[in-house]
Amino acid sequence: MSTVSYKDAGVDIDAGNQFVENIKPLVKSTFDKNVIGGIGSFAGAYELPLGYQKPVILGATDGVGTKLKLAIDSGIYDTVGIDLVAMCANDLICNFGTPLFFLDYYAMSKLEIDAAVNIVKGIAQGCIQAECSLIGGETAEMPGMYHGKDFDLAGFAVGIAEKDEMNRLPHVKAGDVLIALPSSGVHSNGFSLVRKLFFDKLGYTFKTEFDGKPLIETLLTPTRIYVKLFKALKPKINALAHITGGGIVENLPRVLPEGLQAQVYKSKIKTLPIFDFMSQYVEESEMHRTFNMGVGMILVVSPENVDDVLANSDGYVIGELKAGERSAIML
Repeated sequence: MSTVSYKDAGVDIDAGNQFVENIKPLVKSTFDKNVIGGIGSFAGAYELPLGYQKPVILGATDGVGTKLKLAIDSGIYDTVGIDLVAMCANDLICNFGTPLFFLDYYAMSKLEIDAAVNIVKGIAQGCIQAECSLIGGETAEMPGMYHGKDFDLAGFAVGIAEKDEMNRLPHVKAGDVLIALPSSGVHSNGFSLVRKLFFDKLGYTFKTEFDGKPLIETLLTPTRIYVKLFKALKPKINALAHITGGGIVENLPRVLPEGLQAQVYKSKIKTLPIFDFMSQYVEESEMHRTFNMGVGMILVVSPENVDDVLANSDGYVIGELKAGERSAIML
């Protein structure tokens, strides 16, 4: 009987080693002074920054969802890594945490080095935007578990916060103003519905022109990362909500104490063309429960700080907080 190798079973160790060599410059470009060591160790190491009185470590994990299917089918791999970082880093800042470092998990049937490098290139770019370091990850070649060009991504972000700053509920009061920070597009939620509408129902292709460019470019526009803006505005923010799956109606109440209701005026939301178009085929309530509708983050701000926040961001007012049942209602 002839011998069998790991490569015969579908796993190429040499390709894996070459991939690691190729991504080293990308990973190193995200390092800051607190990173200890480099890529290739059994674990990443990060020295905690000084200056915190009661430091608390926060963790967030997420994926990109079925947006990955569009990346796989189109062969465009350099944007979903940004999405991966964004979904985690944007969650951390909602707990007043500053992202420190990031790790990724990338699993596929067969390692295609060029595609994999482009994915990590996106992750590194996302980390630079989020001002955090990519200190490790796992690449898993898993034939039999995944098939063809299919792959999956998971991200893990660790941040730090002052313990006394994390609970934002006491800072949120009736009369506070809701400021929307625009999204860059669909971000990374609702893509099962997006794909069903555009490709199954309407029969569009990736090359179909939409808003002056191929549809696939609009759909794969990476999620906006709000970390730098949060850092700049932090003293003026009472609370903030990341608008992901569930939309405004399900995410905004998460930052409200009992007895306060968020009143959001639909007419004030600057919806993007992609949402205006989909609204022709999807019920309004379904749109608002599935998509961000052009609002990637909502800031809760005291009235006296509104002018400063508006002057130092691209935000705009979409509503206010009033006494009532803890909820977000669209008026």
